[in-house]
Formats: sequence, C-alpha cells, structure tokens
Amino acid sequence: MALYVYAIIAKDHPLRLDGMTGVGSNPSPVRAVAAGSLCAVVSDISEEIRPKRRDLQVHQEVLESLMADAVILPLQFGYLASDDQAVQMALDENTDSYLATLARLDGCAEYHVRASQADEDELLRQILQDLPQARELNEQIRAGAQDPQLSLALGELVAREVQERQDSLAAGLVQALIPYGREHVTHPPSGPDFLNLSLLVPHDQTEDFLAAEASLARQIEGGVDFRLTGPLPPYSFVQ
Repeated sequence: MALYVYAIIAKDHPLRLDGMTGVGSNPSPVRAVAAGSLCAVVSDISEEIRPKRRDLQVHQEVLESLMADAVILPLQFGYLASDDQAVQMALDENTDSYLATLARLDGCAEYHVRASQADEDELLRQILQDLPQARELNEQIRAGAQDPQLSLALGELVAREVQERQDSLAAGLVQALIPYGREHVTHPPSGPDFLNLSLLVPHDQTEDFLAAEASLARQIEGGVDFRLTGPLPPYSFVQ
C-alpha cells in the first residue's frame, strides 16, 4: 500500500498523533516512519489522491498540529511514496540536508502578506489629481473630443502610473517588513495582487511583526486591500 507523506521531522519531535487520521475516502491513522535521526509523518493510502476540499483541510490540519509542538519540514499536498522502505531510503540519503533545513526553520512560522488595489476608482482620481497631463487628456475626452488617440494616450499614461505606484508601494512594504523575518521570499503577484510576500518570522518576533503589519495597514491610503495570513507551515522556505 502506498503512503501519503505530510512532513519530515526530527526523531525527538513529540509526535502527538493519537486519534489523528489522514487523507483519502477511507482515512488511515497518521503515523511516523523513522530512519536514524529523522521521521516522516505518513498515512496509508489506497487510492489516487486529488485536491478535494476535505483532503486539503486534513493535510493542513496535520501540519498545523505537528508545527504546534516543534519545527517541521512540510511537504506540499499530494506527495506519495511506495512504502515504508522507500521513505526510509529517502530520509537516509538526505539526512544532512533535511537536518540543516529543520535547523534553519526552527523557532519560526511563515506569514503571507498580500496587497491589491481594492478601489480602482479612487486610484484613478488620485492620478488625475496628481498628473496635469492625465487631467488634461481626461478633460478633452469628457468635452467630446473625437480623436481616438486621446483615449489611448490616457489609458497608457494611467496604466504606467498605476504600475509605478504599485511597484513603489510594494517595495516600501517589503522593506518595512523584512526586518521582522529571518528570511523572506517575494513571489510573483497573481490576480489583482501587486504584492505577494512570504516571511519566515521567529516566534519571539511575532508580536512586533504583527504590530508593524497592523500599523502599515492603517497607514496605507488609496483603497488598498492589505491582507495577512499566518502562522503557516513554512512551505516557501523548503526546497
């Protein structure tokens, strides 16, 4: 029977797994497979696993339970191994790397900070107020000018200004927050977001980090939606 693998941990992890069951339509008990100074947290699985809501939630709950007690090396959803021996072989072959990663992550949790433009109309009003060229083009269009180049020029000017302002704001937010993280990763923004930042925050810095994030959220103007998620398993800091 195949194994679903949740995380890699040190052998001295408290491993409070009693009563915990894993992913799949017929959940099996969550258990540990040991090899030397490491363990992998697994459960038996007899089906092809898909990212269903229930299984995604179970995967996350197992990781959160483990990380509440000690550092973990989390695996992304869907990682399978053929059997216990395959897991033990992987642990043996990569012991030094896994131990180094656990040491690097020890005492930390991941936090995500995202920002998006919640009120595009407000940003447009600001741009028209601040840029005489944009304001002039807008007034000509509103007055009934028929030249299609005016709308094109205004659109390009506004798009360029939006990008510059969002890039500047994102850079400022990153610089303000990274002192609170042991490490950080800036991910490519997706959807409406112009900032997607992951921070590896030490537990003894969490209070200061949360206070700084809340202060920044209050200071930001112009209809920006500033969102914080965490603490999370440190996916972004594991190769």
